[in-house]
Amino acid sequence: MPLNELARRIGITDANLSILKTGKAKAVRLSTLEAICRELNCQPGDLLEFDPNTPLSQ
Repeated sequence: MPLNELARRIGITDANLSILKTGKAKAVRLSTLEAICRELNCQPGDLLEFDPNTPLSQ
C-alpha cells in the first residue's frame, strides 16, 4: 500500500507517516500505532524494534 494511502486511512499527514517510517520520530501515539496495525493487519512488535545501543533522547 502506498504511504499516502495508509496516511489517509489512519488520519495522519504523509509527512508524519514518513517520519515514523524512517525511524526519525521521537514518539508515536498509541492510537496511531493501533490504526497502523489495524490497516496493515499486524501486531506492534512487527513494526517496532528495540536497539539497546541507541542513546536515549533528552
